[in-house]
Amino acid sequence: MDTSLLIFGALAGVAALSAVGVVAFGSPVRSALCLVVNFFTLAFLYFKLNAELLGIVQILVYTGAIMVLFLFVVMLLHLGGPAALMESRDIKRVFGATLGVALFAVLVSQVILPLRLVTTGSAPEGFGAPPAMGRALFTEYAWPFEVASILLLIGVVGSILLAKRKI
Repeated sequence: MDTSLLIFGALAGVAALSAVGVVAFGSPVRSALCLVVNFFTLAFLYFKLNAELLGIVQILVYTGAIMVLFLFVVMLLHLGGPAALMESRDIKRVFGATLGVALFAVLVSQVILPLRLVTTGSAPEGFGAPPAMGRALFTEYAWPFEVASILLLIGVVGSILLAKRKI
C-alpha cells in the first residue's frame, strides 16, 4: 500500500474521530476543541490533495474566524458545563438516529462504493493552486464572487443590527 494513501487514511480517520467528538462530548469547550482539530485535519487533507489555497482558507476562515465566533457564542450563552446542554429524552433522538443511519447508508451506497471504481486519482498540474484559483475567481467566476461578497456584507450588517437590539 502506498504511503500517501496511508497518510490520507490516517488524516481522514482523525477527521472522522474529531467530528464524532464534536457531537459526543457534553462540554461545549471540548466540542469546540474537537472542531478545531477537525478543521486543521481537513486543512491538512486539502494540502495533501494539492489544494493549497483551500487549505489556507480552511485554516484562516474556519479555524480562525468561525471558532472565535463559536467561542463568543459559548461565552455569551454561558454554556460552561454539560448541565446547561442536558435535554430530556424523547422520541426525536430515536428519529434522528434512525435518519442518521439511513443517511449514512445512502452515503455509502452512492458515494463510497462508486469511488472503488475510480482509477485516476490525480488532479491536473496547478489545480487548486493560488494563481489558478485567483485567475478563475477574477475572470469566469467574477459575478458569483461579487454576489457572494454582497450576501456576506448583508449578513454582517444584519448581525450587527440584531446584536444592537439586544443591548
